[in-house]
Amino acid sequence: MNILQINASARRATDAEGSVSTRLASELTAGLRAANPTATVTVRDLTVTPQPVLDEAALGALFTPADKRTPEQAARVALDDALIAELQAADTLVIGVPMYNFNVTAQFKNWIDAVARAGVTFKYSEKGPVGLVTGKKVYIVTSRGGVHRGQPSDQMTPYLRTVLAFLGMTDVEFVYAEGMAFAAEQGLAQARAQISELLAA
Repeated sequence: MNILQINASARRATDAEGSVSTRLASELTAGLRAANPTATVTVRDLTVTPQPVLDEAALGALFTPADKRTPEQAARVALDDALIAELQAADTLVIGVPMYNFNVTAQFKNWIDAVARAGVTFKYSEKGPVGLVTGKKVYIVTSRGGVHRGQPSDQMTPYLRTVLAFLGMTDVEFVYAEGMAFAAEQGLAQARAQISELLAA
């Protein structure tokens, strides 16, 4: 098993402080590895090494044939290529991403924009788009200050299901740490209970 853990908070995490989503994602990854001792783990920490935004220069590099790119364009495309290679090599993804303003963080949106590449991770057909990143298990570990699960305010869960399915990933489980702004201990306990259930399954 090749596990790819993606930390997508704006904050770093320590053992007991900092990003809740990253701490819980690390706990889930540790549980998966304990059950699969030969598993390899790759950690992509978008807090420590943010992926640059998809801007006009990046689009220009992507739409320039590889043999005609400037060194700067080639270096920019290589950043996206590295994320795509990690995604393709993984069997299991553990994504730690908090809710900011009702949706994913900018850090994770930049990751999505980097890995969603026509002809590589998806393609268009006469019947519509076809995801090319298939056969992967995905765990989303998300923390929220309020309680949004199953509410109209949770635009994050349907968005993630949609974009991951667009790329071919439909086996997705969510872990929610909610109410962190006013009932943090309860939110952590509930999230850890969900993690235990997923690992037991």
